[in-house]
Amino acid sequence: MNDEKKLAELTTEQTEFKREIGVFGGVSIIGGIMIGSGIFYLGSYVLQRTGMNSGLALICWIVAGVISLFAGLCYAELGCAMPKAGGRLVYLNEAYHPVFGFMAGFTDWLVGGPGSIAAVSIAMMTVLKPFVGLSDTGVKIAAVILIVGATLYNLIGVKVASVIQDISLVAKLVPILIILVAALVAGKASPDLSLGSASTYAAENHTSIIGMMAIAIVAALWAYEGWSNLNTVTEEIKNPKRNLPLAIIIGIGGVTVLYTLFNFAIMKVLPHETIVNMINNEDLYLGTAVAKQVLGSAGAVVVSVGMILAMFGSMNGMILAQPRMYYAMAEEGHFFKSFAKLHPKYRIPTVPIIVQGVLSCVLVLLRNLDQLTNLVVLSVMLFNVLVIIAVPILRRKYPNIERPYKVWFYPVSVVVVAAIFVGLFIQGAMEDPVNGFAGFAVPAVGAVVYYIFDRKIKKEAKGNE
Repeated sequence: MNDEKKLAELTTEQTEFKREIGVFGGVSIIGGIMIGSGIFYLGSYVLQRTGMNSGLALICWIVAGVISLFAGLCYAELGCAMPKAGGRLVYLNEAYHPVFGFMAGFTDWLVGGPGSIAAVSIAMMTVLKPFVGLSDTGVKIAAVILIVGATLYNLIGVKVASVIQDISLVAKLVPILIILVAALVAGKASPDLSLGSASTYAAENHTSIIGMMAIAIVAALWAYEGWSNLNTVTEEIKNPKRNLPLAIIIGIGGVTVLYTLFNFAIMKVLPHETIVNMINNEDLYLGTAVAKQVLGSAGAVVVSVGMILAMFGSMNGMILAQPRMYYAMAEEGHFFKSFAKLHPKYRIPTVPIIVQGVLSCVLVLLRNLDQLTNLVVLSVMLFNVLVIIAVPILRRKYPNIERPYKVWFYPVSVVVVAAIFVGLFIQGAMEDPVNGFAGFAVPAVGAVVYYIFDRKIKKEAKGNE
């Protein structure tokens, strides 16, 4: 394929998919995946790592949001320039070599997508466990049934799944906003937002405020995971050169404001001593305690409903978005041909959706929630680094390509965000070496699979000659 033809294919907005996702639909996918149960407990980890300093904790929530936003803006630039289904698979192929894109897609196919879906489904059923009397085995069976049901309605077209995503985002925001507003209005505590105690804690523990912020931001960033998924459905977004970056900015920006205000509301309701005692006693669900205090007995129900809706939206968003990457792998030629076929009526990649559902069910039965979470995060993090670095590489490789949107504060923003994600992977791998090893091993297996398919393609091409 000559360069002009290849460039035309990369930049065209013509597609076999149906463009049925607008700006709100894009925001729903991002927000739906990002806002999970973590909003109710991750604030405890951030406070722990900032020496229980409220002001520094809030700063870390804001900084984590800004980091996520700039990483998302890198994806926005690439997605607008190359509006193709598959997201980072496409960008890695063009910036480096097709084997890198395939390794990313293979890791998502085998671990990232199914692992995330399995983890969220288990977490959702765990929340329901005390209400319906599920056993540990019952939690897993119910999680499998949930995955099967969500997979089935995703098979009847992106419009249905997108509408459900829109509804679930609004539905889960209602209980969260009820808690947030009630806490801000009823809260009588006056949180100390000065950094004095943080300096004291840093001196006593032979560290620095910057060092404390670094590990606290790591904890906060887990809550922002999911911002990269919108690019996988670029070919199903209406006017992607406008709506893709708009949805990313609104989605990540809105979540940053929500997380920061929610954690501030917690500090307004619960006295600092109460927060410290709860965390020291490993009672991490500060959001639940706030809901019970401001809403009484109904608080527990509101929190449970909010958590369930949050996790359902997150799971639905992943089932919707991830198979488009597997479709792109097959379309590129180095994966199963059946993955590259769209349903004749619904125009969705049917086989990838079904296979993803099967793999998700298998992982539910084989692993627990904590193992799944660590495995997913570490397995995909390195590829996010490569995509961010792909921005300057592709600017040099394709200087004349139309870029309707460009990442802000380039190149400083790109360098800083890439360095932060490298640090995250190193820290995570040190804390969990087994899954850290898997973060390298699974892509390595993917490289082997790529070259097996590549050899087959070349052999077929030679035979045709």
